[in-house]
Amino acid sequence: MAGAASDPIVERLRAALSDRYEIGGELGRGGNARILRGRDRRDGRLVAVKTLRPEIARAIGPDRFLREIDIARGLDHPHIVPLLDSDESAGILWYAMPLIEGGSLRTLLARDGQLSLPLALRITADVVVALDYAHARRIVHRDLAPGNILNGSAATMVTDFGVARAIDAAARQPLTESGIVVGTPAYTSPEQARDAKRVDGRADLYGLGCVLYEMLAGAPPFHGATPQAVLARHLSDPVPPLRTVRPDVPPPLEQLVCSMLAKDPANRPQTAAALGRTLRDLGGEPTARA
Repeated sequence: MAGAASDPIVERLRAALSDRYEIGGELGRGGNARILRGRDRRDGRLVAVKTLRPEIARAIGPDRFLREIDIARGLDHPHIVPLLDSDESAGILWYAMPLIEGGSLRTLLARDGQLSLPLALRITADVVVALDYAHARRIVHRDLAPGNILNGSAATMVTDFGVARAIDAAARQPLTESGIVVGTPAYTSPEQARDAKRVDGRADLYGLGCVLYEMLAGAPPFHGATPQAVLARHLSDPVPPLRTVRPDVPPPLEQLVCSMLAKDPANRPQTAAALGRTLRDLGGEPTARA
């Protein structure tokens, strides 16, 4: 496997995990982590090894991170990427998941912009059944964004359950470093923007509403020069009319997107299951069901 460019953190991790994983090149970077290609030395399986940004790792600490991300081990669903492994090695917090070769929804949107209505509905329906499964187990994703939605060969899959929860817990500690951002601003619910002490599954449905809006319009509903400006728009601005940029969107679908993006969680679909039923009425069927 080709090696990554010389990098102190990668080299430290490569040495620390030499008996478990062959660490290769960088696949990408998100707001919270960098992603490395890897191969499990035990069975040859290709994996994605994700390492938390050092400042986030310091704020969270290994015990909290490993405890929170371990919740993902219990998730077994065709639309959720399973957690294979997690640990602290050479002072680096990391976790490993199967490598999904199809890339992320972020890559697809960067390439195609607006997606076809059937594809957007199918991707949304796949994510909804994953959320319904997780929410039934009282697990909220908290950072549902195109970079955490993967295009598998058989179905769309959601990744990184547990990571945003760990970061959220760290950000609320009085001695944590300043500047730790929880979630991706363009997809953050108003209650998260207000720093609500407790959020539930309806925050994920808001994030998914932002994702669906972007799949249809080619851009998320709210923009801003800074993360703080984007969060302020989530709190106060009305949803930009979708059909002005995408006239072929049926009015019932635009109404659904607007309901998902309601400022007050009480005005959104109340459960992923209820949202799934509405999507099916609009032609959005998931690829597979558990």
